[in-house]
Amino acid sequence: MPKAYWVTCYRSISNPQALADYAKLAGPAVAPFGGRYLARGAAAVAYEAGVKERIVISEFPSMEKAVAAHDCAGYQEALRALGNGAERDVRIVEGLE
Repeated sequence: MPKAYWVTCYRSISNPQALADYAKLAGPAVAPFGGRYLARGAAAVAYEAGVKERIVISEFPSMEKAVAAHDCAGYQEALRALGNGAERDVRIVEGLE
């Protein structure tokens, strides 16, 4: 079964405190689903239509676990803490193997 990845690209962060509150809740919420961070921070380089804002790449053991983590109560609480503190694009993609 291929792994799955959350790719989260931040377009802007308007409330750093809301982002910090989100981060405190998000990691522990997705850990029971096997979620782990592979990369997070400001982009070193951005090409084409990219922006040099924060990016996070998270790995999960399967697509099922990745979707379940996003939909779980703990992660939904983290999203409420973030509120309108950031504009971002979150995608879940299946790995190649």
